[in-house]
Amino acid sequence: MYRHSPLRRARMPLTLMATATVATALFATSVGPASAAKDTHAKSAKPTVVLVHGAFADSSSWSGVIKQLKEDGYPVIAAANPLRSLSSDAASVKSLLAGIDGPVVLVGHSYGGAVISNAAYGSDNVKALVYADAFLPEKGESANELVSKFEGSIIGDVLRPVPITNADGSKDLDFSIDQSRFRQAFGADVPADTAAVMAVTQRPGTGTALNEPSGEPAWKTIPSWALVGSNDRIIPRDAQVYMAERANAHIREIESSHAVSVSHPDAVTHIIENAARTVR
Repeated sequence: MYRHSPLRRARMPLTLMATATVATALFATSVGPASAAKDTHAKSAKPTVVLVHGAFADSSSWSGVIKQLKEDGYPVIAAANPLRSLSSDAASVKSLLAGIDGPVVLVGHSYGGAVISNAAYGSDNVKALVYADAFLPEKGESANELVSKFEGSIIGDVLRPVPITNADGSKDLDFSIDQSRFRQAFGADVPADTAAVMAVTQRPGTGTALNEPSGEPAWKTIPSWALVGSNDRIIPRDAQVYMAERANAHIREIESSHAVSVSHPDAVTHIIENAARTVR
């Protein structure tokens, strides 16, 4: 059953030596994660796992998964997803991927699934895709379109829009989940005190990001795995199954809210490692 989308579409001088020192420090900071991945991979036969969070979350949402993957010997990088536009977010992740030596298992949660579907396209070192309560868009589809395709999502009832002006002067809307309703909508199976912190630290996503059509998705050529949360109130279970089956993904269903990486890190780690074991 279809319903109308609740979102609105938006769109002191320095010496030369000091300058060189600052530039060198900045460069070292910018390439740190990728360089670390190269050094780590040289010592490990296991693929690097790259984790991409979605809207209304940040990289800390992967903490439990990261802990387990590291204990099991996997190199891990949690990407900072800008949440500004699908194309620019995917380009950011693609640049990160290009700096990693060896094979990669690329993992996305929620809107992060749309990001990895685009970022992995043409990235030859990505050997497996894992979607955790995530979007798997076909070319031309947006996250907002897909979440509105089936009944069961309450996202339109809990979002709080804030008008913003982008660096180029264009206008947009930043969407976040009302803190008082965050646990209900995003993480009903997460402890209340944890959900309260997640609500405060959530990163908003723009209307542009949530409405921008996807490019050609990498899941058409890269093996995919999908962890489906049957109690998800952001991306309904039926929508997740529809997308995962269309992508011929290996599907596992779990009784989980949308915050599956927080409430069920074991299950997320398990499906990631299943995918990683197929990488040669």
